[in-house]
Parts: sequence; C-alpha cells; structure tokens
Amino acid sequence: MATRGKRKQAAEAPEDKGRYHHGDLRQALVDAAVALIDEEGFGALSLREVARRAGVTHAAPYRHFADKEALLEAVAHEGFRAMSREMRERMAPHTSPLERLYAAGEAYVLFAVRHRPHFRVMFGPHFTRPMSPPPEPEGEQGAFTLLVSSIEAGQAAGLLRPGESRPLTLTAWSLVHGLASLFVDRQLGESPQGAEAAEALARVQTRLLVEGLRPPARG
Repeated sequence: MATRGKRKQAAEAPEDKGRYHHGDLRQALVDAAVALIDEEGFGALSLREVARRAGVTHAAPYRHFADKEALLEAVAHEGFRAMSREMRERMAPHTSPLERLYAAGEAYVLFAVRHRPHFRVMFGPHFTRPMSPPPEPEGEQGAFTLLVSSIEAGQAAGLLRPGESRPLTLTAWSLVHGLASLFVDRQLGESPQGAEAAEALARVQTRLLVEGLRPPARG
C-alpha cells in the first residue's frame, strides 16, 4: 500500500514543483497571461490555457489565483508598478516642475505603446469587483501621485494655474491617457506607429497641454 500510495502521489504531483520555486510559478503564470493576451486577445484567456503555456498542470494556477480575475489583477498590478518606475526614471534627471511634467506624460504614453497587454488590462473592463491598489515600494510614488506632485510643484512655482490641483491633474491625465489609448488601439489612421512616433507626439501634446494649464495672462 505504501508503494502504491507513493506512486499515486508522484503521478499527481505537478512537474512544476521542481521547476518553479520561490515565487517563480506565480510570475511564470503572469508572463504566460500577458503573452496570451498579446497574441490572441482576452477571449483566449483562461487559467487552463495559461497553465498549458507555462508548462504546468491545469490545477497549478489555483495555488496563487482564485480565478481568472485574480490573475488579471496581478497583471494590472505589475503594469502599474512598471509604469510608475518608468515615469520616475524619466523624470529623475529634471528639476524644473514643467520638465518633470513633460517627462511624466511622455513616459505614460511610451509605457502604453511598449506594454500594450498590460495597459489594456490596467484600464480595461475586465473586473467585476473593485481592484485592490497596486502595492508600491516603500517611499516610492505611484503614477497618479507623481502626476499630482508635478502639478502641485508647478503651481507652487507660479508656472501653472492656482487653485485645487485635482482638476488640473485630471485634465493632464485625460490627455496623456487618451493619446496612449489611441496609439494602443491604432486609431490614429495613417499616423506613424511605434515608440519613436509615440514619444514625438507625446512631447508635442504635453507641451500644448501645459500651455493651456498656465496662469491666464494679466490684462
């Protein structure tokens, strides 16, 4: 009986136990989901197919994700962390509030173009329950907070309209998000696509945006 029990346990033990450890399985499943969305769209996404692509048993994903929506939340969290990191990196060389604001907008659009599956999950209608806030490393600002702080720094320096920062932040976010979405969904007609085109257009649009956010000229 002991021998049969050991054989049964070995047969049922998923092969991924030896292949994925210390959190590797979870990341492998997230990576497989991103690749699947990119290649075949959301309609093809299932935990079983993600498991197949990751090379694990169909039951393995349930160790980390209760359902498909939980897996999508992990993809979204990864996207928000990466977006924040890329914004911080692009803003870091600049001290001027306006230059930092330009850099934040450009980084946002570039992230969307370079990481289309993540962007679609982050802002798509795929969640039936509220998504939990993405965890950020201690002491590091998330994407929206970076935008707010840039707006408020511009206001404090007298470079942007005074008053509540939230309306200005929402205006700035709406513009860069709209531009990013147009690139991701290829809605710009015959306009050039790709990262270089996105960067160039984002640079123009963010500067036009800031002109509209400047304090009105005194008559």
